[in-house]
Amino acid sequence: MKSQSPREPLEKQLPDGLVVDRAWLAERGFKRPLVDYYLRSGVLMPVARGAYRRPGPSLKWEHVVYSLQELGYAVHVGGRSALEFQGFAHYLSMQGVKQIHLYGVDKLPDWISKLEAAYHLSLHKTQLFEKAVAESVPDAVIAKPFGHWDWPLRYATPELALLEMASEVKQASDFEVLDKLFESASSLRPKLIMSLLNAYHQIKARRLFLWFANRHDFAWFKHLDVKMVNLGSGKRVIVKGGALDKKYQITVPRKMISGDIDGFNESFL
Repeated sequence: MKSQSPREPLEKQLPDGLVVDRAWLAERGFKRPLVDYYLRSGVLMPVARGAYRRPGPSLKWEHVVYSLQELGYAVHVGGRSALEFQGFAHYLSMQGVKQIHLYGVDKLPDWISKLEAAYHLSLHKTQLFEKAVAESVPDAVIAKPFGHWDWPLRYATPELALLEMASEVKQASDFEVLDKLFESASSLRPKLIMSLLNAYHQIKARRLFLWFANRHDFAWFKHLDVKMVNLGSGKRVIVKGGALDKKYQITVPRKMISGDIDGFNESFL
C-alpha cells in the first residue's frame, strides 16, 4: 500500500512562526523521510529536539504559546504576565529574562525547556477548577489577536489573573507585588468575580482576593455578594508572625495594616 503524501505543500500547511512536532507533521502526510529531507535542505529548521519551524524571523514567545495551543495544550497566559500585558504592572520593575507565566495544564512538551530564547515560559500547575477554566467560567479567558495571521492567543482576564496570583501568595513580598497590581484594578466586573470565586477550589485564594478588594475599596467591591462565597472555616497562616485579619481569618504583613488595628489581632504565629 502506498504511503500517504501531503495534500498540500508544507508552506501552505505550516504558517511562518508556528512550531510543530513530528506527530503534527505526520498527521498531515509529512512522514519521517520527508521531514528529514526538509531538515537537511533547510526547508525546516529545528527549534529544539523534537520541535520544528520554517526558517524566518526570530521566534517570539507569542509564536511558542500559540503553537502550544495548536498542538492541543489548553494553556493560557495568566497571572502576572496577563496583568502586565493588560497594563497593570507599570509600577513594577521588570529585570532579567522575561518570564511568561502560563496556566491551565499539568505539563508542557520537553522541548519547551530546551528553547534558547530571551524569555522563559514558566508553567504554574495550580489546579483551581474542577474542569478547565474555559469550561468552568468561559468568560474568564479571552483571545487577543497576534501577528499578521491574527492568531488568537488566550489570556486570563484581569479578574482571573489576580485570583491566579492570589492562589500563589506565600510570603510578605508576594503581598507587596499583588497589592501594587490591585492598584490598577478599578474596573473589574463583579459578576465575573463572583463566578470565579464560586468556581475556585482554593479557600486561601478566595479570602486573599476579597481581602485585597476590601483594602482598595473600589466601587465594584460593593457589588460583590460576599455572603454567597464559601470562605471555609478556621484560620489560614500565610505570613508567619503577621497580623491576623479577623474578617477573613488570614495573616497579613503587619506593615500593610493601615492604622486601623480594630479588625486585627496584633500577631499570629
